Amino acid sequence: MSMAKPIRGVLAAFFSISTLMGAAAHADTYPSKPITIVVGYPAGGSVDLTARILGEELSSRLGKSVIVENAGGAGGTIAAQRVARSTADGYTLLLGSTNEMVIASMINKAVRYDGQKDFTPIGMIASQPMLLAASKESGIKSAADYLKKLKASAPNHYSFGSSGVGTALHLSGEMVNEATGTSTLHVPYRGVAPLVSDLMSGQLDLAYLVLSSGLPQVKAGSIVPLGITEKQRSQAAPDIPALAETAGFEKVDINVWFALYGPAELPEHVTSTLRSALNESLQSTTLRDRLSASGATLYKPGLDPVAFQRGEVEKYTRLVKLANIQPE
Repeated sequence: MSMAKPIRGVLAAFFSISTLMGAAAHADTYPSKPITIVVGYPAGGSVDLTARILGEELSSRLGKSVIVENAGGAGGTIAAQRVARSTADGYTLLLGSTNEMVIASMINKAVRYDGQKDFTPIGMIASQPMLLAASKESGIKSAADYLKKLKASAPNHYSFGSSGVGTALHLSGEMVNEATGTSTLHVPYRGVAPLVSDLMSGQLDLAYLVLSSGLPQVKAGSIVPLGITEKQRSQAAPDIPALAETAGFEKVDINVWFALYGPAELPEHVTSTLRSALNESLQSTTLRDRLSASGATLYKPGLDPVAFQRGEVEKYTRLVKLANIQPE
């Protein structure tokens, strides 16, 4: 009997075991160096704050430094595109939000990535409502007062500002217009700072702001809070009603959300390690307290990010059409 077949069998078994041991060893070594979370917005904003708070928690659980890198520009799409094109090894991640992961590709032909196909979703983190606020000079005191004045005035008599065409802030205004059967004129700004400045000075009647961006001015008495855009009140500002509490606004329910992503085809053992660390982080009292103080509401661990994002695509596709925004 030839010895070739038994030897080949032994060698095949040896290499098979070696491959499995190598894969296991590779899984055990992740992460072996610092991890970078890329943020598509400047430092100090809600996305940046979420990334930095989460980064501290992930670092303590993964045993490696987690660095937050700001790569602002083009509504977060520069950062998203960078991560989409990065090596799928788990060392370059994205703290993604509604604008760049869902809306951007609907309104901007220059976006060269798909928010669903070109990323590996690791998990949902938190959401923040938008705040509808009025200038003190407008004389608007509440959501009910706002609706009464709108219905008594000509279409587009009142204007609302947002941080840009097609942003979640802009589309919040379109959702409110639809829900109330009214018409207000959208005024896009290049960022939140000039928007808040004009609202405080009375140059603008109304504005939609991410809650964390508007709270300092609300507390200072510089602007009038009319309501938040989620169905439930925020723990960070329990005295501000949800718009949906007021007759005529019942269908208003929209927010900005934050999630952690890697590039497409992230290895399963890396995804599993990151997902486990993220879920543990979301149970942290420190993380929950810090994000809640900023106006955020944490998602429950285990929420399916794929199904969630699919629903968001459907919602924003409708709102973009409603606003008659043509891709440029």
